[in-house]
Amino acid sequence: MEPALYLLARAVVGVIQALPLKWVARLGRGAGGLAYWLDARHRRVARRNLDLCFGREKSPAQIRALARENFRRIGESFACAAKTAAMSLEELRPHVELVSPQLQKPPAGRAPPRMVAAIGHFGNFELYARSGQFAPAYRCATTYRGFRQPSLNRLLQGLRERSGCLFFERRVDGPALRAFMRQPGVLLGLLSDQAGGQNGLELPFLGHECLTSPAPAVFALRYDCGLLIAVCYRIGLARWRIDATQEIPTREAGKPRSLSAIMADVNRAFEAAVLRDPANWFWVHNRWKSRGRRTACQP
Repeated sequence: MEPALYLLARAVVGVIQALPLKWVARLGRGAGGLAYWLDARHRRVARRNLDLCFGREKSPAQIRALARENFRRIGESFACAAKTAAMSLEELRPHVELVSPQLQKPPAGRAPPRMVAAIGHFGNFELYARSGQFAPAYRCATTYRGFRQPSLNRLLQGLRERSGCLFFERRVDGPALRAFMRQPGVLLGLLSDQAGGQNGLELPFLGHECLTSPAPAVFALRYDCGLLIAVCYRIGLARWRIDATQEIPTREAGKPRSLSAIMADVNRAFEAAVLRDPANWFWVHNRWKSRGRRTACQP
């Protein structure tokens, strides 16, 4: 079964990469719209999440329309991610912009500081891995958790590693990641908008408590890094802007802030990004999990 799935995935990726990017975006939107009707489980999750957060201000019809557009955006993002992974930097420039004064080249004779970027599932979030090409003073890295199917994992990592970004598997690459973080001029992107597991911090997000991973705060404090918020906004069909202009303070009066205080600021920054364009976020994930109990957003 796995070899057949791998060959099918390779074929789909090959077709996508042979098409113009705007065609891919339109096909992805169509596939996402179809998935809205076929994938009842994730449709329920998305609509329950949206109702939880916007039910008091939006009608049921508006919630349904927002959920449908969210599926279209997700389809567009996934399809475009397969295409943009194979595009050169020059091919990508007309479609992607990185806005971040903090990641510009430092003055002559000074090494760039270490940075952590709290990133989320906004827009074509695979583009975060290309940030190092737009900010060449930095060496970019992120973490991931591999698939159970080794062949699919190789396919995905083969696409991702063309970006020049280093990928560290969370379960096995801890020593290599720690060695990387001790170097100057590193930029570590950590996805921070999903449920943080049973060891997460219970913090508010969009008006409701949820478990939040403290990883961005932990890494920023442990390795004396600046902490940025990076959000990928869709600004048009097959066009994105990565905004990494907001910096979260990790120290106050010379002392480290608490993990909860830092991550509460991260959640507030993500809230602002969601409210700016609600369809741009990943509503099909069960974000509002709590320890030891089910929530209204679980299927």
